[in-house]
Amino acid sequence: MIWVLFAVLLLPAGFAGWAVGHYTSLGSSTVVHTVTVAGGTTPATTTSATTTSATTTSATTTSSSTGGDAAAGEAVFKANSCASCHTFQPAGATGTVGPDLDKAPAQDAKADHNMNLAAFIKQSIEDPDAYIAKGYTQGIMPTTFGKSLSAKQLNDLVAFIASGTKS
Repeated sequence: MIWVLFAVLLLPAGFAGWAVGHYTSLGSSTVVHTVTVAGGTTPATTTSATTTSATTTSATTTSSSTGGDAAAGEAVFKANSCASCHTFQPAGATGTVGPDLDKAPAQDAKADHNMNLAAFIKQSIEDPDAYIAKGYTQGIMPTTFGKSLSAKQLNDLVAFIASGTKS
């Protein structure tokens, strides 16, 4: 009898509580900072503070310093046939004409005066001959993407590549 009462009354209430908590927490994140203070002969003390702040991305969206949306950038990558020339695991791409986007952007950004990764990727799309990756020659990548992609598409593409590049 108690199990029936439990199932009838508490399970729906528990599910409703979970659903409200789950869906109202989307769009916010919790940041915990822990500070350890040690002094003299007293044992170390640990204090922690929790800050909750709203974020501008959803659980499925990754953004970069360019403000782009990585999920939308994947569609731009595929629509512009980037996979025909580049290897990039997040897109399932295995092209070998251009640099491997799983590793090359991070390595080449460091080699190019330790340039910011997102800025390096953006420059490599807009002006692909500005820096030539080791083992490649000038003029292989089309120079038209800086003009044919909108600013949003370009930022989304940069976010997608930056999100999948291994440093």
